[in-house]
Amino acid sequence: MRVLGLLSGTSHDGIDVTVVDFDESEGALRGTVLHEDSVPYDPELRARLIAALPPAPTTFAEVCELDTLIGQAFAEVAASASAAVGGVHAVCTHGQTVFHWVDEGHALGTLQIGQPAWIAERVGAPVVSDVRIRDITAGGHGAPLVSFLDELLLRGRAGVSAAVNLGGIANMTVVGPDGLSAYDIGPANALVDAVVVAEGLNDRGYDADAAIARTGAVDKDLLAALLADPYYSLGAPKSTGKEHFHLDYVRAHVDRMRPGIAPADLIRTLTELTVRTVAQDVRAAGIRFLAVSGGGCHNPLIMQGLRAALPEVEVVLADELGASVDSKEAILFALIGWCTMHGVAAVTPGGTGAREPRILGTITPGTGPLRMPEPVERVLSLTLA
Repeated sequence: MRVLGLLSGTSHDGIDVTVVDFDESEGALRGTVLHEDSVPYDPELRARLIAALPPAPTTFAEVCELDTLIGQAFAEVAASASAAVGGVHAVCTHGQTVFHWVDEGHALGTLQIGQPAWIAERVGAPVVSDVRIRDITAGGHGAPLVSFLDELLLRGRAGVSAAVNLGGIANMTVVGPDGLSAYDIGPANALVDAVVVAEGLNDRGYDADAAIARTGAVDKDLLAALLADPYYSLGAPKSTGKEHFHLDYVRAHVDRMRPGIAPADLIRTLTELTVRTVAQDVRAAGIRFLAVSGGGCHNPLIMQGLRAALPEVEVVLADELGASVDSKEAILFALIGWCTMHGVAAVTPGGTGAREPRILGTITPGTGPLRMPEPVERVLSLTLA
C-alpha cells in the first residue's frame, strides 16, 4: 500500500511530504520511501498564519479561511507527490497545529487545521486526519506521536537509546530496559525563528547555518532566567507548543533581564537554550545513543553544542536509522495512515501517557467507495529503505 504523509510542524514554514510503499508479512512491516519533498508556504499565507497564532487574538472567520487555504495548499502538494509516484492508496495529513491545550500538566485538547476534504477531492484517495485527539481522549498528550516510529527504529539496541526531533519544539523518545518514555523537552527552533521574523534579520525566517548566532554571545543571566521556566522540571509525559513558547514569552524575559540586548546575542542565547535543555535531559536518562532529526540538526552550533556537552553519548543523524532527518515526521504520518487503514493502534504505551493504545484519526473517503484492507493485529517490526 502506497501511503502519502503530510505535515507542517511547529516552525510553520512549509509542508513536508513523503510517499512510502508499505509491505507487511506476519507483523513485519517494510517501507520503501518513493518520494520526499518540502514545499514552503506562500509568504502571504505564512504571514496570515503567524498573525493568527497564540497569544494573538483571532476570529472564527480567520480560522475558517486559514483552514481552507491551508487545506488547499496541502492538497496541491499531495497531488503533485501522488502524481510523481503514479498514485497513492491513502493519505495521512497532520495539518497545521494552531493550539495545543494543556492545563495543570494534562492535555485537554488540540487543534490542527488544513481541511482534509480538499486533499481527498484533489488526490481522490481516502485521507486520515485529526490524529492527535484520540490519544488525548485516552489520557495521553497527543504528543510526541513520533515515539511510535522511534520505538520501532530503536528496538533491540543495547542499553538506553533515544531519538530527538529538533523542530519548532524539541521532543525525545527514550528506549531502554525499563521500557519507553517520550515527551516534549521544550523549544528547539521556535523561539529563534520568532525573533528572526520579528526583527527582520533575514528573508528565510530562521537562522540558516547559525549565521546570526555565530556573531553573538550567550547572555548568561538571560539564559539562567529562561532555564528557570517550571516546564523543564515537570516529569514525563508532558507536551507543550507555541501557546507557551512564543515571541511575547521571549520579550517578557528580555524586558525583565536584558532590555536592549543585541539581536545576535539574543539568537545565540536562545540557541544555547536548546542545547542546554536537550543535553540535561539526555544526561538524566543515561542515554548512550542519540539519533537527531528535524531542522535543528542543520544548525552547526546546536550539533556541536550537543556533542561537546555529551562526550559519552554517540550522537548521530536519524539517517542511520533509515529515516531521513528532514522527512522522518512525514514518514511517521505515512506510517500512522497505514496503521489506521489496517486497524492498528499507532501509539506505544509510555509514548504519550495514554492509558492504552488507540487507533488514531478520522477518515475522509476519496472519490470512490471507502474500502478498508484486511486488519492487521500489530506491527512487530519496521524496516525502512
